[in-house]
Amino acid sequence: MCKLFINSDSVHWKSSTRSLRIDGMVTSVRLENYFWHTLEEIAARDHMNIPQMLTRLYHESIDAGHDLGNFTSFLRVCCMRYLALQLTGEIPMNTEIAISTLDADAILANEIQKRH
Repeated sequence: MCKLFINSDSVHWKSSTRSLRIDGMVTSVRLENYFWHTLEEIAARDHMNIPQMLTRLYHESIDAGHDLGNFTSFLRVCCMRYLALQLTGEIPMNTEIAISTLDADAILANEIQKRH
């Protein structure tokens, strides 16, 4: 079992830092390359680049009342949710379909229903 993970390309777990400006403040985010790749895919689905998407995620999270004391952890969870929702079919594997066109309320309701 472990061979699938241990013998994968080590570039996936090497991390890199990217800087972006949110509300005039320069912010650095350090993530493993696999997460950066996933964030790039998510952003591209809605015709955004990484800084645009991270700024949007940050603002929408703050507007929703979330404490983003650990923004990097939040981004990792976003990536994992994206991949998990693809596996369940809630997010189509076809990357031509924008995330913004999906019915988020229905997807969230389905998640709640599956937990109960």
